[in-house]
Amino acid sequence: MRFLIIFIFLLSNSVADETINIKNLVINKELKKYDSITFLDVNNDQLDLNNYQGNLILLNFWATWCTPCKKEMPSLDLLNTHEKLDNLKIFPINVGQDDIEKSFIFFKELGIKNLKIYYDSPSTLAKKFRLRGIPTSILFNKDGLEFARIIGSTDFENEKFINWLSNYN
Repeated sequence: MRFLIIFIFLLSNSVADETINIKNLVINKELKKYDSITFLDVNNDQLDLNNYQGNLILLNFWATWCTPCKKEMPSLDLLNTHEKLDNLKIFPINVGQDDIEKSFIFFKELGIKNLKIYYDSPSTLAKKFRLRGIPTSILFNKDGLEFARIIGSTDFENEKFINWLSNYN
């Protein structure tokens, strides 16, 4: 009996370690619901995240002056076209108070082709989500509930991450 308990403990720890080894990933113990998540596109039109329920959502908070943001953005761009994640919607939201032109230059210099630029209307989401720094990515399931965060930069092309995320697709 003691052997069985130890075996189950070791097995559960090895499964937990698989998600822990994904750089900067924090999985919520409980799902979080937020009222009214809105942000702006480059035309200053407001988007409501509720309109995207039924999709897996990734909000990525970044700024043009953020070196780790610059490092991870190309892999986020490629993630947006990954075949295993056809139900994923990615919204890179600039929280750096940069003007539109500076954001377009940032995307152009990095060769970003699959993502659009969005803005936090003056830091309302940064406050709502209590961001401690950028980059930060927040993941929402198909019901619009937050289930995980990536606090800091990560490699969105990491196969372990893609396989883990595809379970929610």
